[in-house]
Amino acid sequence: MIDDEILTIEEVAKYLRVSERTVYDWAQKGEIPSGKIGTAWRFKKSEIEKWVNDRLSVSKLSPGLASVQIETIVSPDRILFLNYSTKRDALLALAENLAAAPQIKNRQELAIEVLKREELMSTAIGRGIAIPHVRLQSVTDLVVSVGISQTDIVDFQTLDDEKVRLVFMIAAAYNQHAYYLQTLSFISARLKNRELRDGLLSAKTPQDAYNLLIT
Repeated sequence: MIDDEILTIEEVAKYLRVSERTVYDWAQKGEIPSGKIGTAWRFKKSEIEKWVNDRLSVSKLSPGLASVQIETIVSPDRILFLNYSTKRDALLALAENLAAAPQIKNRQELAIEVLKREELMSTAIGRGIAIPHVRLQSVTDLVVSVGISQTDIVDFQTLDDEKVRLVFMIAAAYNQHAYYLQTLSFISARLKNRELRDGLLSAKTPQDAYNLLIT
């Protein structure tokens, strides 16, 4: 799709993986960039992409984000050291790790949907970070795996041209939309701390990285 493509409510819902009713409500309330052609809501793809990136790059946490406790969604066994230069290999390795969590009931679906989501729009958010994320009916509760890459992952489409080295993969239940967005924003905000990013990249063991994340 080209950047200035005009999208319908149905297309935006599919793109963001939310219900059409949710997109309609956002448009009615002015919470998402939109306009009307006659009586029909229409959306510019480029504006939707910017809106998503802005939501993932919030500088202040809302009160609801205080409820995100990293130790409940990450564990040392879901922190993986990667050594892949391509995002497909990195994402598949991380999806395989995440699929071992009891919250994941369909390993194959997770891998397929993570790659499909990445094709829709890069989940790289700058500063060497990517946050691939999906909501699936086969996931029972939100869970995260962390990939710390020993080499640059070169083919993420980054906003700042910094190669991705930290990958936080989030899988959530389909009905966890609010908590899912809170977790995305929480992780994005935490990783603005350069000291934390450098510490994760220097970690020698998964436990070392885990200790950094929960402090």
